[in-house]
Amino acid sequence: MGLELRSLVDVAVRVAGEAGALVRSMREEAVTDVDTKSTVTDVVTAADRASERLVRSLLAELRPGEPVIGEEEGGEAALEGLTWVVDPIDGTVNYLYGIPHYAVSLAAQLDGVSVAGVVLEPASGRVWTAWQGGGAWLGDQRLAVSDVTRLDVSLLGYGFAYKAERRQRQADTWAGLATRLRDIRRAGAASLDLCSVAAGRLDAYVEHALGRWDWAAGGLLAKEAGAVVLLPGEAPELGADATFAAAPGIADALFAALVECGFGKV
Repeated sequence: MGLELRSLVDVAVRVAGEAGALVRSMREEAVTDVDTKSTVTDVVTAADRASERLVRSLLAELRPGEPVIGEEEGGEAALEGLTWVVDPIDGTVNYLYGIPHYAVSLAAQLDGVSVAGVVLEPASGRVWTAWQGGGAWLGDQRLAVSDVTRLDVSLLGYGFAYKAERRQRQADTWAGLATRLRDIRRAGAASLDLCSVAAGRLDAYVEHALGRWDWAAGGLLAKEAGAVVLLPGEAPELGADATFAAAPGIADALFAALVECGFGKV
């Protein structure tokens, strides 16, 4: 199984690498062709669509017959067998504005559980990888979560929903939480925030309303690096669509603080 999972990582790295090169090369053109999805702040560019089409084409050649779920072109969430999950550009708003914090995220899931994945940063060339039981890696550096044990000196990553009314409720929750932490960061790419937890650059990360493509690879990285990871549906006290990743030393305290501040009611 270990060799098979490593081969899935190799496929993911190759495919994400080609998609990342495309995304980077077409940015100037892509940001002139922008549509919106759920709200006017939820954007999709021509590069998002082109990247996903390329990923699907390459996977059809390299792993024929295996289904693909993507942010832009959909696909049924297969909970049996091997399925690929792709976010062709995670952090599209950053990409649109020329902020180099965005990624191509690609994961292989077996029966709905991530077993191999890559998060690739086109702007820097950094490649984050993980496979089940094989650890989490940034290049050839094995990753481990932070050893923090106090919530008041912890750095938390988070994200806002697209809909204004939910953002307001979330803002009220964060206001109550802010005095309990060292600080809070909003970077705009869930996959990279989860990678940051894996690397100890963030002590924890929480967000509502992520799609499977947002957490499929990054969540595996955080888990393989030692984080406590709760995916949508696994922590109803935080809301049915909550994603939670935290260093073990603060996981219980952060969970309790989020509940007390009303995070599960937003």
